[in-house]
Amino acid sequence: MTETCLTPPGDTGGPDPSTSPPSPSPLSPTPRSTVKRGAHRSSTDRATLYAVLDAGLICHLSTVVDGSPIVLPTGYGRDGDTLYLHGSTGARSLRAAMSGVEVCVAVTLLDGVVYARSVFHHSMNYRSAVIHGTAVQVTDPETKLHGLRVLTEHMAPGSWDHARPPTQKELAATAVLTLDLTEAAVKTRTGAPGDDEEDVTTNIAWAGVLPLRQIWGEPEPDSDLPQPAHITARAASGPL
Repeated sequence: MTETCLTPPGDTGGPDPSTSPPSPSPLSPTPRSTVKRGAHRSSTDRATLYAVLDAGLICHLSTVVDGSPIVLPTGYGRDGDTLYLHGSTGARSLRAAMSGVEVCVAVTLLDGVVYARSVFHHSMNYRSAVIHGTAVQVTDPETKLHGLRVLTEHMAPGSWDHARPPTQKELAATAVLTLDLTEAAVKTRTGAPGDDEEDVTTNIAWAGVLPLRQIWGEPEPDSDLPQPAHITARAASGPL
């Protein structure tokens, strides 16, 4: 099966490189973050990791609680090479993650279903990132507020300065964790089916890609206040 992992074309314009921010360093895969199956779909471009994380809204945090694995969806936000996670201080999963055990975070974006001429070669087009490491609880008040701002602005841009800030009671009930993006794997699939040559020759079944796109719907207000600009702009922004 010969499939090509497409990457964006090089930028031939833009600002003077001497005044541009330095490009992020590439990923340096470790044994557990090295993609082995379908390795041709992996990428060590840290910018690709950033793009996947910035495009997603939900991650899955996995850890071990009382000897059993547990995977939970949760919100997140990225600031440079730091991933911020949050949840209730009473959640067992968060308490386990804060205890110094290894955790794993995964983000997957589904871009389409690949219909092949054989059932065996049916697949999906996707972008995914998996991060390994040890989560660290944020205890410094200013850093905690910064992490919550990063989380809020990733999930609902414009909300931090628009809505009421958290109270001390709410902050006490919320745990904020950081996870370094040093150890991460990125894997993507794009393009057409990878059918066997004989199936392409006989061509007895339809093959192709059914794209999947998420779009914002019409806002559903819960108050009589005018709709703020950051909601209107996001609703009109088109596909995620």
